Amino acid sequence: MRRGGSGWWLAALVMLALWAWQQAPRPHAGAPAASPSPPAAHQPATRDPAWPAFLPAEAIDTLQRIGRDGPFPYRQDGAVFENREQRLPPMPRGYYREYTVATPGARDRGARRIISGGQPPREYFYSDDHYRSFRRFEPH
Repeated sequence: MRRGGSGWWLAALVMLALWAWQQAPRPHAGAPAASPSPPAAHQPATRDPAWPAFLPAEAIDTLQRIGRDGPFPYRQDGAVFENREQRLPPMPRGYYREYTVATPGARDRGARRIISGGQPPREYFYSDDHYRSFRRFEPH
């Protein structure tokens, strides 16, 4: 029997475990130590008629979290959105921030995002196709 031939299996297993760990939701840096409930388990906010009809209920929940500065279910929430594709109006780096809009049933962050502009936010953009298109809407 050969020895040492199974080392690549161990390396592959370690890499897979690291990848899975990286994909797991993380609390926002300013969030309390206890992790908020995952997006799928969180009850979305009640539909507010003041927000545009194209926003799903989970987007309203995300907007409420933005308004209270968290806690956010994903560590990427609140990160600078760099607008690399230049689909939003050009602004200085740091003007845009991105936030995840939970997708029921998704095992990852999904494709839905809210991008806020300004500090505090003065404008918002919604994407349901991972930044390929945006719909601008006004805060209320």
